Amino acid sequence: MHRKLKPNPAIFVQNAAIDYAFTGANNNIWIENSHVHQAWKLRTAHIITGVPRNDWHLALPDGVCLDIVPLKQGGWAVRPYGYDDAFSGHLASHDTLFLGKPFVHWLAERGVSLQAFGTKISDLQAAALFPVVRNVAQMEAVIRWMINEPTLSEGKQLWMEAERLSADEISACADLKALYQQRKQYSKENLTTLATNYERSVFYQLDLEDVAQQYTHFGLPKPALLPDDAPTMQRIHNSMLRARIDTLNGVSSEADEQVAFGLLRDTILAPIYQRKSRPKLNVYSDQIVWGRSPVRIDISGGWTDTPPFSLLKGGNVVNLAIELNGQPPLQVYIKPSEQLHIVLRSIDMGAIEVVTTYEQLADYSKIGSPFSIPKAALALAGFLPAFSEVAYASLRQQLEAFGMGMEITLLSAIPAGSGLGTSSILAATVLGSLSDFCGLAWDKNEICNRTLALEQLLTTGGGWQDQYGGVLHGVKLLRTQAGFDQSATVHWLPSQLFTLPEYRACHLLYYTGITRTAKEILVEIVRGMFLNSLPHLSLLDEMKQHALEMADAIQRNDFAAYGHALAKNWSQNKQLDSGTNPPEVEAIIRQISDYCLGYKLPGAGGGGFLYIVAKDPQAAARIREILTKNPPNNRARFVEMSLSEYGFQLSRS
Repeated sequence: MHRKLKPNPAIFVQNAAIDYAFTGANNNIWIENSHVHQAWKLRTAHIITGVPRNDWHLALPDGVCLDIVPLKQGGWAVRPYGYDDAFSGHLASHDTLFLGKPFVHWLAERGVSLQAFGTKISDLQAAALFPVVRNVAQMEAVIRWMINEPTLSEGKQLWMEAERLSADEISACADLKALYQQRKQYSKENLTTLATNYERSVFYQLDLEDVAQQYTHFGLPKPALLPDDAPTMQRIHNSMLRARIDTLNGVSSEADEQVAFGLLRDTILAPIYQRKSRPKLNVYSDQIVWGRSPVRIDISGGWTDTPPFSLLKGGNVVNLAIELNGQPPLQVYIKPSEQLHIVLRSIDMGAIEVVTTYEQLADYSKIGSPFSIPKAALALAGFLPAFSEVAYASLRQQLEAFGMGMEITLLSAIPAGSGLGTSSILAATVLGSLSDFCGLAWDKNEICNRTLALEQLLTTGGGWQDQYGGVLHGVKLLRTQAGFDQSATVHWLPSQLFTLPEYRACHLLYYTGITRTAKEILVEIVRGMFLNSLPHLSLLDEMKQHALEMADAIQRNDFAAYGHALAKNWSQNKQLDSGTNPPEVEAIIRQISDYCLGYKLPGAGGGGFLYIVAKDPQAAARIREILTKNPPNNRARFVEMSLSEYGFQLSRS
């Protein structure tokens, strides 16, 4: 039962069939692998296990528990006991309890003498107390006699004539396979019941990877699609569960996966659709807006910023804004144009495109396009009808009302697939530059939020830490709370570990020359989040806490602790996804590991840059020597890094 809907929080039901209606008076109850008929009467302090299907009229007094155990020789052992029974003590002692009362009193109420257990038995644990019955109907009578109807002759007769086992003997004779099969049948029934009654159950709080495995094992049809009015996160969980069941059954899961990611995308974009933009020319006709940004290294907590985890639990990330070779590597230039069109250029890609229609602008999700980011940014700036306060018949008409066309030039002085948050930070740089050019007055927080939306428009997904890491300068702990508003709170951290002479030389950045696709790693990890995969969620919880430990090490200016914390973060990243650390990267690390406190591939991993923290400047020099002499390929090289003091900057000509 859903924890918020239980009549009493101390009621726990697992792999069971419950027809009984609980009330607030029921307390301290555990039911597992059992059927509780609607005619039962329960009170408090009950443990009920192993009960088969029945139609009993059974009333359990306070503190009475019931265990039914299938036996290897056939039949069942009926074992009632008291919640506080110790199951030890001399049979004749008034301190020896059974069903919450002295055992001798229990015997006297039922007219049974100690001689029924033989002269050699002295301890309750060894007494042949529990009858073996052959059918479910016999169980009811003997249970009622044993627990609260001492005058029930039918029950007494069954008990007296039955083979009886001690607690010790039941353990030795139990048919565990039969017990498991009964449990499995209840579990199978529970799955479909919980799924059907998802509004009042914990179904979508379960580890859905495990649920998918069970659905496949039992051959159950996948749950129906949830209605449009169901909570969004439940619909996302539902679609991804359906997709996972299809995958395990060897069926295409693409349609349901697209629904799950589409729902997440729509949820993140919904507030942006409500905050429409009205761009107005905000520069002189001969002015150029120049935006530039550093990149970032995530040193702890990466992935906890990624929806849906961040939406459910909030995220903690520590990262650095860095410049490469003494300059911010991501730059955007926007200038007015007399021509009523939008010209897009990429210096590093050597590409150009002229956009004249809304249709051309709206193809930002086209795979392989060099201008997906600026097109999506223009859309969010109000140059597509869906995001514009004012409706125009065409892009040309809108640009005419705007007063000019424009030319947007991009420069990314960094290799693709770097792992340094390049795409997200470039998107934020374009958005920030457009905000200035079009008079939108977005602050840095709004720029970062719109970057999150932009990545959803591109269907690449991602979290918030990249853009915050580059837009904001220096070293910082970024934190968000659970909920769809993922605006980060910034806690600035001291920079001494990165700027003082004795430490600065120890921070190395090495381009591995190995390419990787972050999207594939991202999709796999987000899929685990959607499925409430326990290994994923547990590890993400650890990573979220580790970010606080990393921040503490930096706050204390403890260089050794910082390096060791970085190593721990790398270990966590590898546990989250094995593709993070390909063999080619591991071969690089083996050459230098003796000289390092820690290292990691920033971002999703798999390739790109390797961030290294050497033990001391001498060790750093040795690392440079080794990798310079033994590069893994002809693209690999060291790149000089320095802490950015400014973050995202804007200038006008």
